[in-house]
Amino acid sequence: SDRINTKGKIFVAGIGFFSLCFLMTSLGGQFSAKRPGDTPFTIRAEVLGGPESRGVLRKISDMLEVIMKRMDTLSKLGNTTTDSHRLDELSSALDRLPPPIGLVERIQAIAQNMSDMAVRVEQILQRSMANNRVKDGTTGQCEVPKDPHYPDCPSKVDWMRARWTSDPCYAFYGVDGSDCSFLIYLSEVEWFCPPLTWRNQTTTPTQKPFPKRQAAFRSDIEALLEQVGTGKESLSFMKRRMRRLAAQWASAARRLDDSLMSQWREQKRILVHVGFLTEESGDVFSPKVLKGGPLGEMVQWADILTALHVLGHNLKISVSLKELQGFLGVPPGRGSCPLTGPLPFDLIYTDYHGLQQMRQHMGLSLRKHKCHIRVIDTFGTEPAYNHEDYATLHGYRTNWGYWNLNCRQYMTMFPHTPDNSFMGFVAEELNDTERLSIQRNKVDSMAVVYGKEASMWKGKERFLAILHRYMDIHGTVYYETQRPPEVPAFVKNHGLLPQQELQQLLRKAKLFIGFGFPYEGPAPLEAIANGCIFLQPKFKPSHSSLNHEFFRGKPTSRQVSSQHPYAEQYIGRPHVITVDFNNSQEFESAIRDIMKTKVEPYLPYEYTCEGMLERVHAYIQNQVGFWPGSPPSPFVLLPNSSALAWASNISTPPSWPPLSALRLLASLEGQSCIDACQSAGLICEPAFYRFINIKEAFSGLEVQCEGVEAEMNHIFPAFSVESSECGLQKDPMLFSCAGANTKYHRLCPCRDYRKGQVALCRDCL
Repeated sequence: SDRINTKGKIFVAGIGFFSLCFLMTSLGGQFSAKRPGDTPFTIRAEVLGGPESRGVLRKISDMLEVIMKRMDTLSKLGNTTTDSHRLDELSSALDRLPPPIGLVERIQAIAQNMSDMAVRVEQILQRSMANNRVKDGTTGQCEVPKDPHYPDCPSKVDWMRARWTSDPCYAFYGVDGSDCSFLIYLSEVEWFCPPLTWRNQTTTPTQKPFPKRQAAFRSDIEALLEQVGTGKESLSFMKRRMRRLAAQWASAARRLDDSLMSQWREQKRILVHVGFLTEESGDVFSPKVLKGGPLGEMVQWADILTALHVLGHNLKISVSLKELQGFLGVPPGRGSCPLTGPLPFDLIYTDYHGLQQMRQHMGLSLRKHKCHIRVIDTFGTEPAYNHEDYATLHGYRTNWGYWNLNCRQYMTMFPHTPDNSFMGFVAEELNDTERLSIQRNKVDSMAVVYGKEASMWKGKERFLAILHRYMDIHGTVYYETQRPPEVPAFVKNHGLLPQQELQQLLRKAKLFIGFGFPYEGPAPLEAIANGCIFLQPKFKPSHSSLNHEFFRGKPTSRQVSSQHPYAEQYIGRPHVITVDFNNSQEFESAIRDIMKTKVEPYLPYEYTCEGMLERVHAYIQNQVGFWPGSPPSPFVLLPNSSALAWASNISTPPSWPPLSALRLLASLEGQSCIDACQSAGLICEPAFYRFINIKEAFSGLEVQCEGVEAEMNHIFPAFSVESSECGLQKDPMLFSCAGANTKYHRLCPCRDYRKGQVALCRDCL
């Protein structure tokens, strides 16, 4: 009867734990709320510190999971007097929980008591299991092997002896404090110790490869809208955008299917984890959606999700840490243990916040699976910043970057640097009726200002006054009760407009004018697509991380020449006019020219739905095998050119883009490969660096080298005419189109590109 009574107490305790789980789930959202004043609980949590309080909840969750597993094991122990006595001790410990006073104090006390109880349960279980093993005679002492092929094994065992209780995931994998359990874990879950001969390895299930399926274009987005979910204004914004563009996506899918001639495409299993929208990252964007905050990231993510869905891939969408853990199948705890099974996804699209969360919860697995990751990175990451050791040694270390990925795994909003992959987004296309309506209804004396926040208007009175002599000025600045004082009285401010009303305003306006910030957003492209001329300031000197606070800490040395370099370089006049706003005469002359200029609505193909589908399809099907070795690489000189090409009579190794597109050039001294290729009407292609990083490239260009050394330097391969020094790249991770040095001419692998689709060469599909 005592045994039954003790089990009853354990059962009651278990019910109590489940009740506590329910309480924590109910309060969790309030506990992590961000806006002051939502609840008294929120205010109290903020006093104590939000992250600390959420850490308490995570601690409770971890302890609950471990305790329940251990209780299940305890309930199966043999009916011995010793075991009953230990269970009575645990039951008595449960009865002695002190009643704390305040709500937050109560939760913290519960966390501490549960931590103590978890340790107590573990001790009881270890002793009971050890006794049972001795009785069974199945296990003796395990010696730590000293195998030269596993040199880290002894030190890892020592670490486990001291720290195995630091994360519940070790107990989840069967670690119980004995050396045998340490060796089993370190040889079968991690890979630091040799396999144990007495373990039955045949019982390990072999994972069958996932069957390949064909991807079929989709025209219906209802399933996608349901997956995106609800509960955040940011998600609502994204879903509204998806619905508004659904017909254009469907039409684009039909056209692309025809151009691909319905070729067989493999359906990929893809996880999309939008890290910046998770509560754990602060989700600073959702509260600003209705207050004029930046929407560029949400525009891009909405279009990425739609493109992947329309292309017919199998999507899972995560906007919380819990969803991420569930989809990846991570063990419970704080992320110290790796995943044991194969990754259930072919590709993972995330951002820097999500990458940080994955590292925290995947442990060593992130290193194993990181080739599957694609990072949506608004401003780009250059190789010198991405290579952790190099960045640390040479002053390129920032708060972002340093992930040691292949730089083509970073996917940008605009084609900033060819070192990264250009992902982009879409702008709405006009049909013939809409284009005709725009031509009829354009108001030549109407300008709309690019700037939804009042702070963007501060100090702009001088050139606004000049503009006002010629045009009526309209603004879309957010305000709650009274007109922002930064907006001059002669400006007609409409307040923050829904997207469709903003489109109507742009279709009437002749001019869309930027003040210099925000940088490189989607709005200028939308304005140009609606028949506006975009007027923007030229920066003298160019803005960069060296001279401008906004770029400081971003993993790029890019020189930003204007508010929207893509519009300046790839679109240009008459749709885009870039002038020095500090020069009043130049500014006023530009306004007069705009008044006399007629333009048609214009949208680059790469920012149409079809252009984005084509580009993403090409990446998914071809961006594999990022790190092949360097093959031998003979070159031939092209007629009437200083560029070298790959000899056609030589067998071509597998490559994407195809090697037929390669053109090898030498840059000028102090010139980057981005600029060298652009000056020849080409694009730098980092995938080709492995083919030109050889001595034969120097001799092909008739460069005199006294010696050729390999070095870790993001400028290499390169040569110095003055000293006859030639250098090859020692670390492929540092192959970089960006970067220049006044001492060196760089070897630059260039390629052609399709008009309106700079990410793809002419033969890339």
